Amino acid sequence: MEQATLVRRGTEDPRLSEEEIRLLAQIASGVTADVAARKLELSARTLRRRLRTICDRLEVNTPIEAVVWAARRQLI
Repeated sequence: MEQATLVRRGTEDPRLSEEEIRLLAQIASGVTADVAARKLELSARTLRRRLRTICDRLEVNTPIEAVVWAARRQLI
């Protein structure tokens, strides 16, 4: 009998910058994107663009999935 193996999409573990981790931590705290942007001294548009970049790099669909990804790796 053959054994099934789990195949990951990317074998390379993407690295996040300190700023990206702070951004995900703000989202994880439950604040809105506008509040997070103000706390990080960014425009709301820049914050959304950076979140999309993070999601693309981590190969996830939503910022919440990116937060879960970071939390599982104990980055936040």
